[in-house]
Amino acid sequence: MSRILITGANGQVGFELKRALAPLGKVIALTRQEMDLADPAGMRAVLDRHQPAIIVNPAAYTAVDKAETEVELAMAVNAQAPGVMAEWAEQHDALLIHYSTDDVFDGSKDGAYREDDAANPQSVYGRSKWAGEQAIRARTTHHLILRTSWVVGAHGGNFLKTILRLAHERDSLTVVADQIGAPTPAALIADVTAQLISRYRLPTHKFDYGTYHLAASGETSWFEFARFVVQLAEQQRYPLRLVASAIRPIPASAYPLPAPRPANSRLDCSKLSRHSDLALPHWQQGVAHVVTQLYK
Repeated sequence: MSRILITGANGQVGFELKRALAPLGKVIALTRQEMDLADPAGMRAVLDRHQPAIIVNPAAYTAVDKAETEVELAMAVNAQAPGVMAEWAEQHDALLIHYSTDDVFDGSKDGAYREDDAANPQSVYGRSKWAGEQAIRARTTHHLILRTSWVVGAHGGNFLKTILRLAHERDSLTVVADQIGAPTPAALIADVTAQLISRYRLPTHKFDYGTYHLAASGETSWFEFARFVVQLAEQQRYPLRLVASAIRPIPASAYPLPAPRPANSRLDCSKLSRHSDLALPHWQQGVAHVVTQLYK
């Protein structure tokens, strides 16, 4: 069986990848302690020991605001480590699948971002992820870079779970309403990855390497996202203090953060749909499933 190595096995996407990729080969799921992306020599030793045919890298430094002061660590994990993996993959004829982010864009475009739109990251986190993409492209052609946005899931920390916690603790809440994107379930990302690996292994199929956008369909603001989550929780009789109507919209300028976020995080996923024949479900469907999972 082919060896598939997953980094960041305890993260949102890593957790779901363990499930989704299990039928496809021998999965080697490594935590940060087992493969430290800030240690290039240690990474090479781990790869040499396991000899994967496919490397799937959801691990990342994701503390967006903290990255503004931990620049060296963010760059090591998000920029240099993907380059190390890409170099190893090229030398050993392996496939590298890496996940990136809408934060590589500045958010000023009117419509959804395409893969070939110019990157212009505004935060250290965004710059580190963009540098990681560039490092991969420079070192191997056998790669998939999947840019995604607003990841949610039942495992790990995310905006959805924060809203549910605050709804339990508070009776009013303000949420930013002028930043737009698509909440994307970690499970969807993992399932699409499994489909892409299956296509990659078809002996008669010419596999299209490169960069793809992978996000749920539709769009919403953080404010509308929060209201939808609380409405779902109300319907499922979560023990809440907050009602959806008590959530009020505010502009991003009223909630300043150390790292700027894109006002527009919409990703055009038509290239992925064309090349893979996959239909990406609406963001509400995935969010509803996560809320139900958490309730159970």
